[in-house]
Parts: sequence; structure tokens; C-alpha cells
Amino acid sequence: MQALRELQQNQGATFSDAGIPLSFGNTSGLDAVSKDPVLVDRSHWGVIQMTGGDRLRFIHNQTTNTFTQRQSGEGCDTVFVTSTARTIDLTTVYITDDALLILTSPGQDQRLIEWMDRYIFPADRVSLTNLTQTMAVFSLVGPGSAGILKQLGIEPGADLPYGHHQSVDVRSVSVRLAVGSGLGLPGYTLLVPAEGVAHLWQWLTETGATPVGETEWQQLRIRQGRPAPGHELTEEYNPLEAGLWQSVSFDKGCYIGQETIARLNTYQGVKQQLWGIKLHGSARVGEVIRAGDEKVGLLTSVIDTPDGSMGLGYIRTRAGGAGLEIVVGETRGVVVEVPFLARGYLAADG
Repeated sequence: MQALRELQQNQGATFSDAGIPLSFGNTSGLDAVSKDPVLVDRSHWGVIQMTGGDRLRFIHNQTTNTFTQRQSGEGCDTVFVTSTARTIDLTTVYITDDALLILTSPGQDQRLIEWMDRYIFPADRVSLTNLTQTMAVFSLVGPGSAGILKQLGIEPGADLPYGHHQSVDVRSVSVRLAVGSGLGLPGYTLLVPAEGVAHLWQWLTETGATPVGETEWQQLRIRQGRPAPGHELTEEYNPLEAGLWQSVSFDKGCYIGQETIARLNTYQGVKQQLWGIKLHGSARVGEVIRAGDEKVGLLTSVIDTPDGSMGLGYIRTRAGGAGLEIVVGETRGVVVEVPFLARGYLAADG
């Protein structure tokens, strides 16, 4: 990974103390992402490999989505939850011929390994390996992403479902290419062994992808509405409150937290929901959201933009949703929809 960091430094990157690229001094990619692709280094996210003959059954019983009938080449988002359906992490799982690759949020890989290890019994044919230090993760974000890949000799295919993935060679570098950018924007996620990362990053940027760092990713995350651990994904909230309905199966049978989630759906018991918050001025994470004289929620993430601040926050369902005028601290704002989140009550999948 050292060769990748040197290359990124030559491209103008500044880094955190943990070696994460924070910015490349170029925010134009954020303004152009609707038509031009940006390239994000997500190598500080976790990658867990699960092997063994019981792997599909095990992940099916451990998380909110369905897995027992999935085939190699498929993938989906799924949520790890506690027994009372409080969120631990939103992950993406890719099914291969002989393993599952679980993409976790930053800093959540070892936590999830320890969590799953509690439920692996001696008779279970399941093994876990942490690949975070040996696997890099890049995301191409924006509708021009397919064009970048085609210039490198890859035909990603048209109209493939989210999570679909395949193993491809990019100039002799082996890459697992998956549909989906990790946001509510078109794009691809690329998983690559560490020894090939510098070459792949260079080829992608030379072909026209604009590199952006963690600072820009956070801006995209909040604008798109992707919840994150420590902010929107905590044991204070469940996946339905967090807007992760698309990651929940309602007819898969028993799994950890299933009874609580089923009850919330059946009796329409979601008391608060995650929304975008467009503010006219600055605000701080943790500030109370008010509608009139009533406390209706809490601000969980916020970024500054040229037009004021944009945030995410939980709002009581009975207070309203999109269009609700609110006050956060001393700043006025309005509740807005964001692309990544889903909401609603479903009797069954689909």
C-alpha cells in the first residue's frame, strides 16, 4: 500500500494520521459527479472473508437480508443487528463460488468478526478471515464510470442488478468488479489485492476519473443519505428507522433481531425516521431538532456547503417528513428526501 500512498501524494493528496487520503485539493469532482466519475479510496473499510459449507445459512441467520437461495456472482446490502434489532453495521456481501466477501464500514471489521464468532458453534462449517490489510477497495462514482472501465478494456455489462460482481483482469491485475458505488449514485466498487493497487489507481485516474478523498466522500455520503456507524448507525436506532428497508427481508424467517423488526413492520411502529436536513446556516452534530416549540429529533451528521449546511437527522414520524420546517440550534431549515434511503411498510419482499 506504500506505493499507492506515494502515488496519491504526488497527485496532491493530504492524509489523516491513519494514512487515509483526506482530499486531493480538488472539489470540482463533487460538482461534476452527476456527469463525470470520481474515484474514492475506501481501503480503510473492512473486508471479511467467510468460507465453509454453512456460510450462506450462517449469514442468512445473522443479518437482515436473505441469502440461502443466492448464487455466485450476486451481492446485496444487509444489516447486522442486535437481538433487539439495534443497528451494528450496514454491510455489502458478495457471493463467490467458495466464499462470501463482506464489505464493512471503516473500523467495523474486527468488531463484526468478534460478534459473529460468538454464534459460530463447533458443528458449524464457517471460518472467518480478516482481509482488510491485504485488500484495497476503490469506488468509481458517477454515470461516466462505465466509460472509464471500457477504456481499460472492461465491459461491465448493461442493466446488471446492484451487487452483481465478477472477477476481471485489468492489464494483468486481478480485480473483483461489483455494481454499485456505495451511494445512491451509479458506479462500481472494485476489490483488489494490495500488490496491484497502485497500478490500478494510476490507470483509473489517467483514464479520466477524478480522485477525491475522505472529506469529499463524507460530503457525498451526507448528501446522498448513507447512514454511518457512530452517527446514524448506533444501538439507539433500528434499520427501519435508519431508512434501510431495501436491506431487510420480511419473509425470510428467523434471524437475530427478526421478531422486533417484524413487529415494527406489522404494527407500523417506526417512531422516528432518518431524513436529510437542509439548513440555512451552521449547526453541530448532536443538536436538537425542533418544529415550533416541540423537540422532534436529533442531528446526527452535518457538512458545510456554499448554500448553508446539509445534514442527516432522525425525526419523529408523527412530526412529519419532507417539507417540514425545523430549527436546529439557532439555524432554520427544512426536512428533505435523500436518494440512498428507503421508507415504507411492506407486507413481504418486493
